[in-house]
Amino acid sequence: MSADKEESDYRVPALQRGLSIVQMFNAGERSLSSNVIAERLGVSVSAIYRILVTLTEMGYLNKLGSNSYELGPQVLCDGFAYLASRDLVDIAMPHLNALRDRTSLSCHLSIREQTDSLYIGRAFAAQRLSVNIPIGTRIPCHCTAMGRMLLSGLMPGELDALYQHVRLDDYPPPAPKTLPELHQLLERDRERGWVLHRSDYSTAIACAVYDHRGGVAAAINLSGPEAVMDSPVARERYRDNLQQCARAISRELGARQPG
Repeated sequence: MSADKEESDYRVPALQRGLSIVQMFNAGERSLSSNVIAERLGVSVSAIYRILVTLTEMGYLNKLGSNSYELGPQVLCDGFAYLASRDLVDIAMPHLNALRDRTSLSCHLSIREQTDSLYIGRAFAAQRLSVNIPIGTRIPCHCTAMGRMLLSGLMPGELDALYQHVRLDDYPPPAPKTLPELHQLLERDRERGWVLHRSDYSTAIACAVYDHRGGVAAAINLSGPEAVMDSPVARERYRDNLQQCARAISRELGARQPG
């Protein structure tokens, strides 16, 4: 069996068709009927009906009338989110690398996706007990220092809506167990401007990064072994370095008065 044949055995036809449908739309063809879409794919309308319904429910298509479609807002959201995250990584990483070099501690960069903190950048400190969270890792926001800083940018009503159907009592301390408790934590986090979080073997300090609108665009942290960060004097020095770094990144993102 050829390599091409082996690879084709792993393809998902429905996924291929779904992506092909999204790619059919362009500036010259902003809307397409289901008949045209099916004809271009070489299949019947009934063969792509479930794909069209799925893409519509997920926001990648908008249905126009009885059998026509246009691109939905999710396509733009995903595209702009990707571009924004890449811009953010490109801007932040030189600063995080410099912070890592000054402190010999690992640094991470994350953004919020719903109730998760998504790690999109890191500057890894080359020491035996370094904290190293892989890029792409997702951790519930209310459980981490960076996640709490990301949530601190939400208004109380926005936080209520976000956690309306989310259980908080399945996570170990010091994570808050209820939404009112999370509100209280975030109020103190906003006033303080940073979060310190201890786990079994490490400590992390996090600050928010602000965009040109004054909103929380991301969070960064310094994390290291508890033994290294146990001293209050050391933690204050690390926090000062972290806050300086967050302000520098925020300035490059256009923030006028970064936190």
